[in-house]
Amino acid sequence: MLNKWDNPKTTKLLKTILALKNLKEAKAFFRDLLTISELKEFGNRWLAAQMLNQRIPYSRIIKATGLSSTTVARISKWLQSGKGGYQLMLKRLFKNHHHNSLPVGKGLC
Repeated sequence: MLNKWDNPKTTKLLKTILALKNLKEAKAFFRDLLTISELKEFGNRWLAAQMLNQRIPYSRIIKATGLSSTTVARISKWLQSGKGGYQLMLKRLFKNHHHNSLPVGKGLC
């Protein structure tokens, strides 16, 4: 059971994240929880998901994020056929933005 990602430990973590009230709290919590490298990695993955959603070529995504082609491919796969988390947040956060333009100043990076 502990090898599965969906377990009591991760459920407690996710519930803790849901209890964060604002950006300041989120920044403090995630900076204590994660290394700077991990934060940058997550920010780059989220940026890659946004860029893939806009059908930006892998080569531009790799250049902009520093992610490997394997990671970009994995994000693309999850964007298309994952649990729906990427799609949910893309729709929720960017529903008022033109499909071909990323909002400026959003994200962890």
